Amino acid sequence: MRIGIIGPIGSGKTTLSQKLAKHYNAALVEEPVEKNEFLPLFYQDKERFALLSQNAFYSSLFLLMWKTRDLENVVCDSTLFSNLVFTELLRLEGIMSAMEVALTYAIADQHLLRLPDVDLHIVIMRRTEQLYENVRRRGREIEKDQQDYLTFHYANYYEVLKRIFKTYKVPEKKILYLEIEDMEQPEEFEQIVRTIDEKYNSLT
Repeated sequence: MRIGIIGPIGSGKTTLSQKLAKHYNAALVEEPVEKNEFLPLFYQDKERFALLSQNAFYSSLFLLMWKTRDLENVVCDSTLFSNLVFTELLRLEGIMSAMEVALTYAIADQHLLRLPDVDLHIVIMRRTEQLYENVRRRGREIEKDQQDYLTFHYANYYEVLKRIFKTYKVPEKKILYLEIEDMEQPEEFEQIVRTIDEKYNSLT
């Protein structure tokens, strides 16, 4: 089973992917965005570094997914579709130009051609107040004073994601919209796993 995790900033993609990889004894692909040298530059000056940072993130994730392309059991804590949401949001916010977005899509399309598709796209659904609280609680210095950016991100994320799925003709049966409150609670995580298993089994 190849799983891709998708969700807005602060939704818990890393936590869920780690827990699922352990549960399914699967390889874990962790997007190295936090350690990417472009990330603090992006937050400091979005217009100057949006194009460079987006493509740096795509390329890093592509290489990690490429290395696991032949494995049957993989959990990815992000996907190229997830990254495209950020590109589209930056376009809508006026941070990336039409030319920059077109170039980013062209590069992403080439990446997608070279990777196997995931079996299941898991979209983490969270209440907006949860997302803000998760960002506040993890206390990353670079995410401070980003209220306007996060507000726009949260208000538009899920609608943009649905449009990207439609553009790339991702079958609805391969998408699981998963509402999460507290996955650290054993009962809730057990329910999450049951929901994933039921969805996956319906595909086979």
